[in-house]
Amino acid sequence: MTASTTPVAPVQQTERVQIVDILRGFALFGILFVNMTIFSRPLQAILFPVDSAAPWFDRAAEWLIHFLGEGKFYALFSLLFGLGLTLQMERIEARGGKFVPLYLRRLLVLLGFGLVHAFLIWMGDILIMYALLGFLLILFRKAKPRTLLVWMIILIALPLLFNAGATALVEMGKSVPEGAQQIELVMAETIASFKTDLARAYEVYAGGNFAEITAQRIYDYTSMGFSAFFVMGFNILAMFLLGVYFGKRGIFRDLEANRGLFRKLLAWGLILGLGGNALYASMILSMSRIEPTWPLMLATLAQTIGAPLLMLAYVSAFCLLALSPVWGKRLQVLAPVGQMALTNYLTQSIVCTLIFYGYGLGLFGQMGMAAGIGLTIVIYLLQIPFSHWWMKRFKYGPAEWLWRSLTYLKLQPLSR
Repeated sequence: MTASTTPVAPVQQTERVQIVDILRGFALFGILFVNMTIFSRPLQAILFPVDSAAPWFDRAAEWLIHFLGEGKFYALFSLLFGLGLTLQMERIEARGGKFVPLYLRRLLVLLGFGLVHAFLIWMGDILIMYALLGFLLILFRKAKPRTLLVWMIILIALPLLFNAGATALVEMGKSVPEGAQQIELVMAETIASFKTDLARAYEVYAGGNFAEITAQRIYDYTSMGFSAFFVMGFNILAMFLLGVYFGKRGIFRDLEANRGLFRKLLAWGLILGLGGNALYASMILSMSRIEPTWPLMLATLAQTIGAPLLMLAYVSAFCLLALSPVWGKRLQVLAPVGQMALTNYLTQSIVCTLIFYGYGLGLFGQMGMAAGIGLTIVIYLLQIPFSHWWMKRFKYGPAEWLWRSLTYLKLQPLSR
């Protein structure tokens, strides 16, 4: 069949780029590694310093999560999301199809998944943000690679500039006695409000029934979840654009040709990424995120620069290992996990909320950070063989199958 008559259909196994599935599978571990801290305690807890009375191993575990996990894996997923746009656009347009209407339906279905996930399963959902920002991403689909990099830098810089301006205004206000008194009063009221929400969240999630916890989920998402659009949204869109850049450059299609690039990204990512994240992790443990201060600004700067660089070091390490015959074969164990990433992401939320919430085992607030890392490893190690078992029998994960069927407005064949 000619390109003009080839039907538009979901990506086939022979069209998949395996390193992308491997990276997506790896990212799922990192997402759970970080999210476990919010599954097991209220989201409001991240605003306050770590309890100084916590055992040393829990404090060390939290430092490790900030150092190696926080900000790196949603950045990796974002890069892969942007990459997916270019791969899908190339494939659909090569077959004579119209990309934008199909991609818009795809985003609307993803938004539906996100709404169900956020309000009926777990308030820490990121799918809503991905879907909404995806509508902006479409505007960059034909941008030149250089333009994409320029906009990426702008998007990363904007929240830093805003935070610096807010911090400067607060410091200027404190220089005036009346202003200092007013700022102190506002901050005291804000902290008290967050502490009230924190106490209520502990109580409801640990002992509430499904209806009570759903009401709390909706409250938490509308009161704090929307703020994530500013805290994370600019960086996510920036990583979307980096993914589009990778796609236009064909970086993952020919790993050997880009070996030199991966070596450079690995070196600089480790040098600057490890340093920036070590500074951030060390500072943030004893710091409140509520009031703008220059130390908080420094920690934010260190993570904003360090997190994507360390993420690129992770990516580069995997790509270089994939070029080795031995390691390339070993890494393939992660590919089925990545092929059904949406299913595994939703499964992580379902399993963890059943472990921690009142309508499940009710362990909310009772598990330390070190034990949480152990639980993360156990859940992920169970997802690997399950993903292999499923993908040997079916073409898509359950959620992926539903996503594709609704996107193409036609039930897709599931069984192999």
